[in-house]
Amino acid sequence: MTNRFSIAKEQDVPVPSPFSHEQLLDRLGEVAVRVGLNIKPGQQLLITAPLDAVPLVRRVTEHAYKAGASLVTTLYADDEATLARYIHASDDAFDTAPTWLANGIAQAFRDGAARMAITGANPTLLAGQDPERISRANRANSAANRPAMEIITQFAVNWNIIACATPAWAVQVFPDLPADEALTALWNGIFKSSRVDVADPVADWKAHNARLHARAKYMNDTRFDALHFSGPGTDLTVGLADGHAWAGGSEEALNGVVCNPNIPTEEIFTTPHRSRVNGTVCSTKPLFHQGTLIDDISVRFEDGRIVEAHASKGENVLHRILDTDEGARRIGEVALVPHSSPISASGILYKNTLFDENASSHIALGQAYTKCMVDIEGLTPEQLLERGVNDSLIHIDWMIGSDKIDLDGLKDGTRTPLMRAGEWVIS
Repeated sequence: MTNRFSIAKEQDVPVPSPFSHEQLLDRLGEVAVRVGLNIKPGQQLLITAPLDAVPLVRRVTEHAYKAGASLVTTLYADDEATLARYIHASDDAFDTAPTWLANGIAQAFRDGAARMAITGANPTLLAGQDPERISRANRANSAANRPAMEIITQFAVNWNIIACATPAWAVQVFPDLPADEALTALWNGIFKSSRVDVADPVADWKAHNARLHARAKYMNDTRFDALHFSGPGTDLTVGLADGHAWAGGSEEALNGVVCNPNIPTEEIFTTPHRSRVNGTVCSTKPLFHQGTLIDDISVRFEDGRIVEAHASKGENVLHRILDTDEGARRIGEVALVPHSSPISASGILYKNTLFDENASSHIALGQAYTKCMVDIEGLTPEQLLERGVNDSLIHIDWMIGSDKIDLDGLKDGTRTPLMRAGEWVIS
């Protein structure tokens, strides 16, 4: 017992809540519907989830119907079935994607359905599989899902992502704990970071959103032209898109519904200019992508494009990502997160972007979110590119912030300190 306790302490295992697991699971389902989606009477809901998420899906479904949803449809993914494809399918199968399904999902969104994704897949499921096959399958899936993803990136409907602890994921996060204890520890981390282990989760989310909105308002009122990140291995200037807008926390979708797309969330974010990023930047946390660990990323930008890229691990996969299309070597998002965020303070590396991106300021390779732009109605794709909005089949976040990184806002030749040692210095 003593040794097991010491291991747990070293890994910063979350302290259990006074609420039971079933109570917390129900609270997460309620927060996902009431805060995450804010689903409206008569609205349909489409959920995607791993098989292990069935108990959570049932809680979400129950609360969605209580809120007035007309129909809840869930599409489940099975890790073992996914892996079987890579082991047994013929080589030419990896250029195939279920376009019929992707088209149906896109039509559901066009018809007004809300979207919920429950994440929890094994982060190393495809470790050891052929990277070329993984890249081809990702490219095919991205192309097939593009119509649906464009609706999401335009923020046309209310959508939300939450997490479900799964056995395969848990042992990756807490490898030194027995499997059952690892699963409990991961659930505790999810409940805490999702703010459902407090007396009134909905009220707590209201206060948290107010703090994020205040920070985004400051950035929108100040209207910086660019951001400058500096620290070990990092000297990066990120120009911001013409007509960019900062967002964070709850936002109003184009259908008029105010929702929280990510639970948890600690970031404010906006759209960088695809051609105005210059300098070097190093990752401050590992990136887990399709079963591959990509660590110690170091890249150099010239006029918005990555012209040099290295990694101590997974460099071949990084280069395959960058070769996805022309926009994959440019960034579509820059997000600011204080080093003291609850997820960062926990000391846990979740190996899942939904959590790890909320532990650190980050940038995203690929597709930009047009929701972070103003006055774009009626603009063509070419006109959006001129405004600096990047276009790509991918959107992959990786972390560049830490307690060793400083951030300044640049405007008209003036430099304003925004973060020092990873913490906000502005009021």
